[in-house]
Amino acid sequence: MTLASVLILLVLGGAGTASAHAALRSTDPGDGAVVATAPSRLTLTFTESVALLDDSFRVLDPENRRVDTGEAGHGPGGARTARVSLPPKLAQGTYVVVWRVVSADSHPVSGAFTFSVGKASPTLAVTTAGPTEDPATASLYDIGRYLAYLAAALLIGTAAFIALCRPADPAPLRAPLLIGWWTLLGSTLVLLVLRAPYETGTGPGTAFDPAALGRTLTGRPGIALLARLALLLTAAFCHARLREHADSARRVGGALGGRKGPAGAADGPLGGRERLVRVVGGALAVGLALTWATAEHASAGIQVPVAMTSAVLHLLAMAVWLGGLTALLLSLYRAADLDPATVTRFSRLAFASVTVLVVTGVYQSWRGLGSWDALTGTTYGALLTAKLAAVVVLLTAAALSRSWTGRLAAAPDPDPAPESAPSPLPHRRALRRSVLAEVAVAVVVLVISTVLSGTLPGRAAAEAAEGPATAGGLPVASVTTIPFDVGTPNGKGKVQITLDPGRVGDNAVQAVVYGPDGGLSTVPELRLSLTLPSQRIGPLDARIRDAGGYWTTSDLTVPLAGTWTMKVTVRVSELDQVSASARVRITG
Repeated sequence: MTLASVLILLVLGGAGTASAHAALRSTDPGDGAVVATAPSRLTLTFTESVALLDDSFRVLDPENRRVDTGEAGHGPGGARTARVSLPPKLAQGTYVVVWRVVSADSHPVSGAFTFSVGKASPTLAVTTAGPTEDPATASLYDIGRYLAYLAAALLIGTAAFIALCRPADPAPLRAPLLIGWWTLLGSTLVLLVLRAPYETGTGPGTAFDPAALGRTLTGRPGIALLARLALLLTAAFCHARLREHADSARRVGGALGGRKGPAGAADGPLGGRERLVRVVGGALAVGLALTWATAEHASAGIQVPVAMTSAVLHLLAMAVWLGGLTALLLSLYRAADLDPATVTRFSRLAFASVTVLVVTGVYQSWRGLGSWDALTGTTYGALLTAKLAAVVVLLTAAALSRSWTGRLAAAPDPDPAPESAPSPLPHRRALRRSVLAEVAVAVVVLVISTVLSGTLPGRAAAEAAEGPATAGGLPVASVTTIPFDVGTPNGKGKVQITLDPGRVGDNAVQAVVYGPDGGLSTVPELRLSLTLPSQRIGPLDARIRDAGGYWTTSDLTVPLAGTWTMKVTVRVSELDQVSASARVRITG
């Protein structure tokens, strides 16, 4: 419960825009392109395959009116492309395209770009893609992801500890099994319900929209979550049947005076059943791991079959090791009699798990990074470095635990040992402390792993860098708001000035005046000039003209990069006018 509370606070306190994994590589028409004739369709190409939404494209004309488009689909390039048809005879001017898709690893990504037919023109369209995610929805969804990872480790690791390490008293481990199962079930239901608003960037209140739920249940992430639910229900059914058979075997064994095995059932009938339980349990664990692999990093990019196999093995090894540590810790504290052989078996199992983790981790690191530069130059590389450091600490604690395990196994039993013989109790207490340290560091590793699964891989970042400057994001533009106050009743307001693209060279200017009530306001005169004090350049008169509701020009040339002073003069009547200034950054 404490761990869950800490994770909730961590997610709520640090919730922000998620890193999407499909990056925009190119657009047709290109961003900012001026085409002689109107295109019949728009085509976007991404670094990985994407899924489309009902509202994947919004196209706004120069008058800020939405253009009727066809149904979005994939182009000749396959799932890495998104295409939508345009109506014939588009009017001359600049169009804004706002897009939103879902990358193959289940993360939504959005952006916007512009193109012009005939010649560029000023536009009132807001060139933003809207929020990539709703903060409330994103926080709840991230909580579900964190808890799902933790629950999977607890459930799979505890089950593996019982089946492979064979503790004499498995009673203390029933609680973590139930907690892991119920937590994974609940978090999966939350993720399934929130999947639609997470993809569309809307609030949690839209989660129960029938159309949205229908789309979720037919998409890859939704199918993976449904499969996870089915596997959990199958595991619960198998566990119930196993307990019935075990109770029956105990009754038969008691009536016949049969010898009990470690689990309390007669040795004969339980031996074959143990093998069946391990096979069925292993299949269920692999199935659960696949529900993550099919909807995250491994499902997109290069070498998908190898990556999927590696991801499944990596998650299973992580769960067996870290979840098994929790089971071992509970046994050390709560079991009346912990056989040293059980600890020794887990030590071997942990060593095998670490070996698998190292091999698969090296491959996944290479696949995600793509180059050494990405290790230090990307967020993914920084998180991976932090995870590797935490794993080194974890391995150090594990080596210490392995040392105490050997001493515990070598210590004689307390009953037959003479008084001078060393007691195993100090070794057991030392093992408790080292395993507790392992569990604490393991939690950190799990948290970093979950964050890493939601971060743009270095290889994808490098591919995105080869694309247009606006790949996966918004076009470069400068928007400045300057408040003014003439000093007369209703003489307050603000001017919103957009420089597009906000770089050295030719820029289009659009200025809109808002009144004191926040609504659009018309004024008889508006003047705009730019000055670069550091270079003693200016003032440059923008020569904006009234275009009916807003002021504009497409002929402003900015010669140098730097921090310019933008001065606006607003005349609200024949006698009343005021000037106000603000700084604006012009890039090279």
